Amino acid sequence: MKKDFMWAHLLQLGSNMWNEEGNTRGREHRSNSEASPVLRFDRRLWDEYVLELKQAGVNTLIIDIGEAMAYESHPELAVLGSWSRAQMCAEVERLKKLGFEVVPKLNFSACHDAWLKDYSRMLSTPIYYTVCSDLIHEVCEVFKPKYFHIGMDEERIEYQKQYDYAVCRQFDLWWKDFYFLVNCVERENVRAWIWSDYIWSQPEEFLKKMPKSVLQSNWYYGNFEGEALQRAEVRSFDLLEEHGYDQVPTGSVWSKRENFELLTQYCSKHISSERLYGLMQTTWERIADPWMQKHHAAADSLASAKTWLNNQN
Repeated sequence: MKKDFMWAHLLQLGSNMWNEEGNTRGREHRSNSEASPVLRFDRRLWDEYVLELKQAGVNTLIIDIGEAMAYESHPELAVLGSWSRAQMCAEVERLKKLGFEVVPKLNFSACHDAWLKDYSRMLSTPIYYTVCSDLIHEVCEVFKPKYFHIGMDEERIEYQKQYDYAVCRQFDLWWKDFYFLVNCVERENVRAWIWSDYIWSQPEEFLKKMPKSVLQSNWYYGNFEGEALQRAEVRSFDLLEEHGYDQVPTGSVWSKRENFELLTQYCSKHISSERLYGLMQTTWERIADPWMQKHHAAADSLASAKTWLNNQN
């Protein structure tokens, strides 16, 4: 493994990533499906869970910010309880002192941008580009990161069936906006990081147009046996490796408790150590009751996976 191999965990600080405010359709599948005018966050549980993750062996935290920060460049995006810039700076510094690499994430996918409020309905316009650029610059000032995750997953209409307002970019427009966001990140001397699921449906286009400079997180939350090995989600780990992309494969306890251990076993065998930058665990739930059981399971799963991989080396 690389000396700086990332045992990463994605944390939801902001959670306005799905349905619009007041739209509760789909709540049976996700506790935080609808956007909220109030930051949904339990600071005591956050502090406890961060220490639990440290104990489990996590060394990298990807923080989904969304509405959780009151951006000085765009205060209109704040909700009640959003952290001030000073508060966010203090928390980032605290986490770094605990030994974590801290990676900011702003998801600019049209499927996950309720946190952008009215700007989420202004895709690909001059004002949209200005806002995105401003936010990336400000977040980089606060986090001073090596990496910046810009999301960009699931931007297809079928993922927005429950939304009041469904929109997606396609073809060259998606790539235009993607390149714009990557350039904003790289102007800050930071490496852009994305979800890789575009490759599932458009592999040839993806491999032709995706820069090798962008760190890839293909994700898969199921089994690694039988017919599952032929799924596009699984085959994409191999496809990215064959074409020389750096990867941080991502798993979750979302649908299968053992997924992350299985993901670790598969990817450690199918991706070269040179290009396997780490592995990331997710839960897609807020740090709040009553979802802590899922978070504890995620930490345990990562610890088990890390022990298994260390024993192989």
